[in-house]
Amino acid sequence: MSEHDHSEAEGVKITDNRKIDPETGAPRASEDAAEAPASESDPIAELTADLQRLQAEYANYRKRVERDREAVRDQVIAGTLSELLPILDDIGRARAHDELEGGFKSVGEALENTVSRLGMTKFGEPGDEFDPMRHEAISHEYSDEVSTSTCVTVFQPGYEFAGRVVRAAIVSVADPGTPAETESL
Repeated sequence: MSEHDHSEAEGVKITDNRKIDPETGAPRASEDAAEAPASESDPIAELTADLQRLQAEYANYRKRVERDREAVRDQVIAGTLSELLPILDDIGRARAHDELEGGFKSVGEALENTVSRLGMTKFGEPGDEFDPMRHEAISHEYSDEVSTSTCVTVFQPGYEFAGRVVRAAIVSVADPGTPAETESL
């Protein structure tokens, strides 16, 4: 081989740019990707993933803050309304004794309407089924007229706000049966 033939052989370089290796059928990695470390392989994809993660964290943060704001708002309203319960009790007693007349009647009704409009509801009526989570029993009796534990007398109504009991109703409870039947058990 002459010197001229040797230089021509060195000067020719064949590069295979196919993306799939014809012998194995496997995808080939580009030379740029092989030289770059894995963390720098696609900085745009990494930054996009970081941005999406931060956006999701921020959205979750906003939802949590809004939920906490609503919870604090409900607590403040419930606390304020619970301070009005003695006044509502006085209005109820005045109504029961037919003493709710004149200007006092309109003020009492306006206060009751405002409390209802804010979301506080009154509960506890004779005949309601006894629920220990909503009623506080201060006396107990037996009756053949009831089939389950039932509130027979309501001494003080209960109130709830936003699905939570602000004050339990104070009641007298009747269970089915007679005292003699339950003592023999």
